[in-house]
This record gives sequence, structure tokens and C-alpha cells, in this order.
Amino acid sequence: MTEHRTAGRRVVANIGLSMDGYYRRAGNDGIGHLAEVGYDQIVRTSETATTAVLGRVNAEEFLVWWPSVIGTGEVDQRDEACARWLVAAEKVVLSSTLTASPWQGVQIVNAPAIDVINALRSDGEGDILIAWSASVIKALLAEDAIDRLNRVVAPGLGGNGHRLFDDDNPLTDWELVHHATSSLGVIALTYDRRRGSRGPLRKSVDASS
Repeated sequence: MTEHRTAGRRVVANIGLSMDGYYRRAGNDGIGHLAEVGYDQIVRTSETATTAVLGRVNAEEFLVWWPSVIGTGEVDQRDEACARWLVAAEKVVLSSTLTASPWQGVQIVNAPAIDVINALRSDGEGDILIAWSASVIKALLAEDAIDRLNRVVAPGLGGNGHRLFDDDNPLTDWELVHHATSSLGVIALTYDRRRGSRGPLRKSVDASS
């Protein structure tokens, strides 16, 4: 698989969407179950990521629920693996309202997302994962600062919910490098940002059904 990278660490974004590009349905409901392909995508992502970047809302949900499932034997093994990764990883939460971290090993930063990402790119190793925080992903898409976009697409429409993609995003080219479909019609898609000279898209090198 060909890598499409900017200088420094790779920035990877994970998010679930409806067929029409909403990360939350009307009424603020979530998009739906990840299915097997979504869980597998999470595992692949955490294998190369060492830093998790979250917005405040996701952080307050994630950093309470995920650690609580470790060792219970009540969740999918991939959920527990993700929880262990999140606990061990460097965690950065973007917030203008939090003044101190209520969680161990979390850095609170009140700064534009692009400034935080640029600082993380220049130091350390491993991928930087934007962990399902739509506000952060939207800000970085606007700055063309995401190198890999993992989307889990649920077979449903979002109505007039909350959209991920804005009309004024910069014109960018992407390459599909992985896709998988569950028996329920959930699709996991991985796109790498194509930078430099434009040309015809190559075929996906990693596909399953």
C-alpha cells in the first residue's frame, strides 16, 4: 500500500457517518452500530496510533466509559483492546472551558486544533488519532491537515442532523486504500490524502466483503 504523508507524524481521523454524511441524526441520536467491520477498523487504527486527540464532549464520554469496561468480560475483546489502548495512550483534549484535567494522563489545551496538531506532528512517534470528535475533524479538514480518514458508513439517512463535511472545505484528492462490508450493510472505508501531482486514482489494494 502506498503511503501519502505530510512531514512528521500521520494524522488519522475515525468517525461513523450515515449514508448522507451525518455523524448525528436529527434529534441528536448516534448513527448506529459499528458491526464487525467497524470494530476491526478501530483495532487497525490503534495498532499504529500513540496519541488520541478529542474534543471536550467526546472526552467526557470516552474517558468515563472506556476504562470501566477493562477486565469485566462483558464487552467484545476488541472493545477492551481499544479501552486499554486509550488508557495507555497520550491523550490531548481540546477545550476552552476545562481548566484542569479530571482524568489521569490527559493534557487540556485551549488552542486551535491546527496549532495543536502541528505541535504534535513535530514531536514524538506514531499516528495521531482524532478519535470520533467531529468538531476537531471538521476543523482539520478545513485546514487540509488530515492524512487518513476512516469512515464507518451505516445504512441509513441522517435527516437534518449534524453533517461532517462543510461546503467550503478545500478541494482535495483522496485514495481508497481499504474497504469492507458487513452482512448488515455497514461499510468501513479508509481513505489516504493524495498530495502532490494529480493523476488517476489507483485501485484499492485491500478489499474484503
